[in-house]
Amino acid sequence: MDAIVVDALVKTYGKGTRALDGMTFSVPEGQVFGLLGPNGAGKSTTVRILVTLSSADAGVASVAGHDVRREPVAVRRTIGYVPQASGIDGAATGLENLVLQGRLQGMSGGDLDRRARELLELFSLDNKANALVRTYSGGQKRRLDVAMGLIHRPRVLFLDEPTTGLDPEARVAMWDELARLAASEQLTILLTTHYLEEADRLAERVAIVADGKVVVEGAPEELKRALRGDGVTIDIENGDGTRARELVLALADVHDAIIEGQRVHARVQNGAQAVPGMLAALDGAGVGVRAVTVSRPSLDEVYLHYTGRDFHSDDQAGT
Repeated sequence: MDAIVVDALVKTYGKGTRALDGMTFSVPEGQVFGLLGPNGAGKSTTVRILVTLSSADAGVASVAGHDVRREPVAVRRTIGYVPQASGIDGAATGLENLVLQGRLQGMSGGDLDRRARELLELFSLDNKANALVRTYSGGQKRRLDVAMGLIHRPRVLFLDEPTTGLDPEARVAMWDELARLAASEQLTILLTTHYLEEADRLAERVAIVADGKVVVEGAPEELKRALRGDGVTIDIENGDGTRARELVLALADVHDAIIEGQRVHARVQNGAQAVPGMLAALDGAGVGVRAVTVSRPSLDEVYLHYTGRDFHSDDQAGT
């Protein structure tokens, strides 16, 4: 059974700004699923609709078998939600935050106390249980946010950009915590992220999102293997980028080539062997080259292949 079903969601803001343009995907029960895309791609809008904080203009969606539009109360009872903005009270202790959240979810007594302490231990916060949250580090606060989303034992957990704002060390530590969470708790997790490495490391399957819709979906390793060979990026110093692409694409061992401004991205079977021929062809046509890089398949390359654009450039533009 699918824990999450999203079918052709459309959402428009303001004066025709289309945040979602037919968003479609599904998540089987018990899976860690990643919505991966640059800032502004529509990930958070999708999650807000799924957790009943917003409504779609068109399309349907369900969570744990409940339609998000017709059965919002039933949806809320089955989910945990950790938004980008923290919801913790800095003037209370970690334990007090968890207990309050549990009471809001209808929990009480010994079951609530046991669950709160169990989560503090799971997220390595047991030694901070009685410390005011304002004394926590950024990583500790974010782990408490996730624990609060789990206090009532939800069937589906939504994590919206869970490591945004953390320094690299805290981000890696959070990844370790989330990996342990996925192994220890029997639940479905939908994770949104614009960190390629985060999706690669945590998600069993990913849907790569651009311009409000899914452009490709699959297991990260499957998506990377499907690209075949290596990626070669050539920065053109002078000359016509379109002409440079034509020259590269004409070579026998080039599978595909995309032009992005003064940059050519090509897929080849063996990068080290292909580069000399590429440089010779460009030089012979009077096209100057500023730099050449060779890379193994990555989710960045997958995004480039399916959208024709660089992930990090799109991410900065979305920000």
